Amino acid sequence: MTTDFSVREFKARKQLVLKEMENRHLDGLLMFRQESMYYLSGLHTFGYCFFQVIYLHTDGHMTLLTRLPDVHSAKLTTILTDIREWRNLPDANPAVDLKKILKERGCSNKRIGIELDAYGLTALNYRKVDAALNGFCRLEDASELITGIRATKSRKELMFCRKAGQLADAALAEANQLAVPGAWEGDILAAMQGAVFKGDGDYSGNEFIINSGPKALVGRYFTGRRHLGQRDQLTIEWAGVYRFYHAAMMRTILTGKPSRHQLALHQAAVEAHLASVEKLKPGNTFGDVFTAYERTAIKHGYGYLGATGYSLGSTFPPTWMDWPMFWKGNDEPIKKGMVLFIHTLISSKNGQNAQAPGQTYIITDQKPESLSKMPLELIANT
Repeated sequence: MTTDFSVREFKARKQLVLKEMENRHLDGLLMFRQESMYYLSGLHTFGYCFFQVIYLHTDGHMTLLTRLPDVHSAKLTTILTDIREWRNLPDANPAVDLKKILKERGCSNKRIGIELDAYGLTALNYRKVDAALNGFCRLEDASELITGIRATKSRKELMFCRKAGQLADAALAEANQLAVPGAWEGDILAAMQGAVFKGDGDYSGNEFIINSGPKALVGRYFTGRRHLGQRDQLTIEWAGVYRFYHAAMMRTILTGKPSRHQLALHQAAVEAHLASVEKLKPGNTFGDVFTAYERTAIKHGYGYLGATGYSLGSTFPPTWMDWPMFWKGNDEPIKKGMVLFIHTLISSKNGQNAQAPGQTYIITDQKPESLSKMPLELIANT
């Protein structure tokens, strides 16, 4: 076993999950989310793109059902001891193998939780599970059970988040230096990703976003690269990642001398960001953070998004976004130990300019702890 967490920590996590299962009167839990599998066992593999599930019984026993390559991975990297294989054959149906496991555990006529909101549980695979278990046991959606517990981090997890923040800063230092007139986006992206890998970091849950020119206002990754112009704007969103724990950041870097309008836009964006950070306190809600962002953008007459960030943690492709999210009216409470990313994108009314300061914070009893040590000042390279 080469997991980065102790057996003691895994046992403590499992007890939290078992307690919540008891509160919901569940006799077992089927985990299809890779994040849940990693949280409770250390399993980390892209094998969830096939049929992969961990069954957790009320006595704490866990059984993994997966393909052969991931059987080997699980033996090397997890605390799991009960690992079952299903093979790719013309008539293979792993849902039937899953039913056999549930029979062994006495699950007939029992209430079993299942993570329906999981990238690993495609509609096709769910239909197989539903057909195999129909009339055998009762399935109850428990998609958010472990997700809600994962939102609050342990001391060891926070250590990994801080390391991820250091890697994010190293990536930003590269971008700040390389984003000059004529620079090739590919060189900037390679240096940023390289900084994470050189620091023993991991691939992130989704692509680094690097958009300039007419794409600078779009917060999604595009294929294809361009050279930065003499007066240009480059919006980047990336994450330092360590042991799959993410510390995301966002910035808009300018080339050439900034206009008065761009300076004012940046000042308003920083003001909105700091107003949002001020609300990062236990007792406030995720909606409170969004309201601070919205009010500042409206006060200055700028455009804004319908959400301004989300929770982060150990996540896997296709996204590093975790639950909950900062959007209007979200009454989910902010709690000590959460790790939260605020991306404060505001744009000019004509849709031609934007600024996007973004950083990740640990929630404490007092002031939130920024995982970045980099300033929010405007970078404009000539």
